Amino acid sequence: MLTLYTHPMSPCAQKVRICLAEKNLTWKAVHVDLPSKENLKPEYLKLNPAGVVPTLVDDQSVITESSVICEYLDDQYPDTTLRPESSIALAQMRLWMKWVDSQLHPSCGAIQWPMVMRPKLMELTEAERVAVIAKVPEKARRERQQRLVELGLDAPDVASAVATYRSTIQKMEQSLSDTSWLLGKAFTLADACLAPYFQTLYQFSWTDLFADAPAVDRWYEQCRSRDSYQQAVSNDFAPDVLAKLQTDGKAAWPKLSQHLSATV
Repeated sequence: MLTLYTHPMSPCAQKVRICLAEKNLTWKAVHVDLPSKENLKPEYLKLNPAGVVPTLVDDQSVITESSVICEYLDDQYPDTTLRPESSIALAQMRLWMKWVDSQLHPSCGAIQWPMVMRPKLMELTEAERVAVIAKVPEKARRERQQRLVELGLDAPDVASAVATYRSTIQKMEQSLSDTSWLLGKAFTLADACLAPYFQTLYQFSWTDLFADAPAVDRWYEQCRSRDSYQQAVSNDFAPDVLAKLQTDGKAAWPKLSQHLSATV
């Protein structure tokens, strides 16, 4: 039995869920309430010392890190492969995945965290907030969350995140100019790993970030139309939840737009 510790709005968890759906695998979901910081409870930290989602448990084996999980699933359940055949395309796929993990994921966290995580923390006293953030195991992530709690969308991390999104979009636009998917005619882990980061833009009505990138827009519409995306991502957003997120995102857009203008 496959068990995935997950959260609906985690792009890392979303890409693993897309992979599971593409492979038509049966799995059990364990919801980890990130705004309530269930990911920092001792019992979860025993599974995932970094205190992040997702975590995959396959029988008695525990696998962490979303990109590692995706490749593990492709190795362990190879009937439907999500990796290209050629060595150069495989290297390019892994470069996209590395970019997501090292650059785009922190950027997504910077723009999404003030919208999703910060409101719950702001209900606490300052001392309680400090105590919660102090439990974050990774120093860089802990310090970033401290800035985002204090400054929200005015944090310097947000301006940097918008710039990273823009550079990613421009790079993707070039790659997608004459092909359906990032690595050619087939949907691969490169596409599965990038698509959730555009869900963040979609759910907050921030799609103007790629309004001047028609190939990226076409690519994302193709991603959203796939059964795997519907099962793994879209179905987790009830209409009222999505409407609330989009309303909140539109209210926050002027701040994001300022950051966007600074990248032009």
